Amino acid sequence: MLGPEDLQAPKMKDDSSRQKDKERKSRLSLFLTKSGSHENVSPHKKTNTASSNISPEAALQWSDSFEELLKHSDGVETFSQFLRTEFSEENIEFWLACEEYKTIDSETKLLSKAKYIYTVFIESEAPKEVNIDYNTKMAIQKNIAQHTKSCFEAAQMKVYSLMKKDSYPRFLHSDIYLRVTRRKGPGATMFRRRSRSCVFNERGEATTEPSAW
Repeated sequence: MLGPEDLQAPKMKDDSSRQKDKERKSRLSLFLTKSGSHENVSPHKKTNTASSNISPEAALQWSDSFEELLKHSDGVETFSQFLRTEFSEENIEFWLACEEYKTIDSETKLLSKAKYIYTVFIESEAPKEVNIDYNTKMAIQKNIAQHTKSCFEAAQMKVYSLMKKDSYPRFLHSDIYLRVTRRKGPGATMFRRRSRSCVFNERGEATTEPSAW
């Protein structure tokens, strides 16, 4: 007869597996709750952000690499806010949707998610159509019926490369990122090299004094 310990062992294993899935999906929840639309966002409109809760030290780590940025949910959200100001938030939303798609085990849910991604991001005139080439789009259209976990992989890599090479460098110089790292705006910390300035004494002779900086 099975004791309480025997019944708990499989449950603990399932809990461990579920915890790993939760950790991987933590940043994906942002896509489900905070994605916006082109019509409702102005590039000059201030975006709502919880940047005050993000430490400058943590935000500075995002500049190490694009991969490092995507590891942090706060980094993904801040980057998404920047993309909204450029009317290109569909790129990060598509990438996140593909990441979530690859975690689905149910065949029924996999097919449903595949159709959703295709309808929202891939087909012509889709509400958040991503910029991919014709051949990649046709390959997805052909493979979506099989709904394998790799059917969006080529498109995801193209969008990832576009964000990494094009959007990410601009993000690092954007007002949104500079405010989070406290390098712009009230309370900004500036780093300047100490210099010496030239002044003239009462006799008209030039002398040098260390400046306040």
